[in-house]
Amino acid sequence: MFEAIETRGACPDWIAGISIGAINAALIAGNRPGERTRALRSFWDGVSSNITFGAPLPNLFMQTTFNEVSAASTALHGVPGFFKPRFPPTYVLPNGHPGDIGYYDTAPLRATLERLVDFDRLNDGDVRVSLGAVNVGTGNFRYFDTNETRIGPEHVMASGALPPGFPPIEIDGEWYWDGGLVSNTPLQYVLERDHHHDMCIFQVDLFSARGPVPRTIFEIAEREKDIRFSSRTRLNTDMVKEQRKLRRALHRLLGKLPAELADDPDARLLDDATNDAAVTIVHLINRRKAASRDSKDYEFSRRSVNERWNDGVADADATLEDERFLQRRMPPHSVEVLDLNER
Repeated sequence: MFEAIETRGACPDWIAGISIGAINAALIAGNRPGERTRALRSFWDGVSSNITFGAPLPNLFMQTTFNEVSAASTALHGVPGFFKPRFPPTYVLPNGHPGDIGYYDTAPLRATLERLVDFDRLNDGDVRVSLGAVNVGTGNFRYFDTNETRIGPEHVMASGALPPGFPPIEIDGEWYWDGGLVSNTPLQYVLERDHHHDMCIFQVDLFSARGPVPRTIFEIAEREKDIRFSSRTRLNTDMVKEQRKLRRALHRLLGKLPAELADDPDARLLDDATNDAAVTIVHLINRRKAASRDSKDYEFSRRSVNERWNDGVADADATLEDERFLQRRMPPHSVEVLDLNER
């Protein structure tokens, strides 16, 4: 999706990500314009370098079998530049250090981030970055935001520290896990933090909330994972529409107050919470493939990575060239959602 945007000479002002989205966000914001897609490609080529071939035959059975074998390879051997099996295994170490409690060691990811991401540029550049994680001790969700925090490799790793595979990451004496445990989308955070500016937001979902009812025992785990990790964007946007409608009404009402009430403390407080801004949300969803199974989130073959990359480019190109996007107008009700690849 980002490649399609960068090819057209555009650049986001703000990137918010959770889990693998945090890694992509760091790769984009931590590189110069014109080099960002190359950094993304370098990362994804690296993590898919274990298996660079595809299924020997193009039929569905062979593709499904290939994906399952590829995922099993990831589980056994890890992913280059990302994570490796921990030795000795965590489960043979009683009362271990929190940073060691995970089936895999994510030290390779830190080295990859330090090689591919300029963290000075990420923090001091023209792109705002927000990464979501969960505090293990309190269960509270937290965003690390370059408007408030200097982000380093540990913040990116914390956002993607999905248990029990990956250990928690320590930041300022607190331990953090993958933000996807609470929410897999940063959309709500963006809309809550900025309700004064008109925005066009590209929301990318890796899991589709909509899908077929399972017909075999093998389809249950995949459907459950899709529902659990889907970003619930439609629920968020429905809520935001109602909130924005109220904010707009309050904004108009405050404009009708007599002059003597303009400086009333309550009026000033309400005015700060109101807005007349408009938001267009462009929704792009990675929809289920026939050959996919519940292991799709840890299947890192080059064929699968390239397939998802090409699907993203195709969906983004189709959206950016669609007349409904090109001829869009200011949303009359403050929020409009465009899912132009809906099938």
